[in-house]
Amino acid sequence: MSDLNALSVFARVVEAQSFSEAARRLRMPISTVSRKVAELEDQLGVRLLERSTRKLRLTGIGSEVLELAQKSVDISDAVESIVSNQLVEAQGTLRLSAPPSISDTILVPLATAFQAAHPLVNVQILVTERYVDHIAEGIDLVFRVGPLQDSNLVAQKLLRYRHQLVASPNYLEGIKVPRKPAELCNHRLLAFSFGTLEQSWIFMNRGRKETITVKPHLTMNDYSGIARALTCDAGIGELPPIVRPDLISEGKLVEVMPNWRFVPVDVSIVHLSNRHTSKAVRLFKEFAKQMTPTLFESLPC
Repeated sequence: MSDLNALSVFARVVEAQSFSEAARRLRMPISTVSRKVAELEDQLGVRLLERSTRKLRLTGIGSEVLELAQKSVDISDAVESIVSNQLVEAQGTLRLSAPPSISDTILVPLATAFQAAHPLVNVQILVTERYVDHIAEGIDLVFRVGPLQDSNLVAQKLLRYRHQLVASPNYLEGIKVPRKPAELCNHRLLAFSFGTLEQSWIFMNRGRKETITVKPHLTMNDYSGIARALTCDAGIGELPPIVRPDLISEGKLVEVMPNWRFVPVDVSIVHLSNRHTSKAVRLFKEFAKQMTPTLFESLPC
């Protein structure tokens, strides 16, 4: 990061609600951050922050100064963006995050292919199901599955697909195969979950909608594990088609109740709307948009 003036540092402290956290994000010593804010207060002749052992509170005039300080941050980011764009080759560190369900089939192929084209870019990947704080964790781009709930994020859709209800041929052999959602309750069911005892499954069939509440026989917060259990004849479960697509193409798993379908979901790449982006980030976004659809022969929608 370029040398930040006192206004920019002040804005970062307020954003982080902590001198130590602001110092970590700015990669500066805490003493430097504290000194710059103190120098700003001395120059203005006013107190901008009320400090306590637990939190910071803006003074009245501090709130007014903050608005201008935030503009100073935006200008600093814009300058860095301009400089980055003038570089002959993209470089620096690109920080990405994605849920486990798409890390190996989407994110790893994208990252490795992107680095082959842009060898000066280092890539750091955080694989997690939890919500990622772009600012606090320094993440440039996050891959999200499903709808977005944060209006501060800009999303670019990469894929659309529906989960499939599948089982092994051995499990289905000799049993009454379900033909409609209500009949699923008579079977051992597998589902993705963080431990919830009951789940609601929504199915669509030519405009008809049916919701059932199921109590899965086996739950796991890892689709790869669910796929493995299904191949061991553990029951009927729902899988994204991007997780182990070979299992269906090779006949190790077959779709159950194909006329009743889960609602499609989108895979998007998102970033904060109020942040200037580096050349590496912009190039990767375009790269992901072009390459992601080519990673799969076809996806059920």
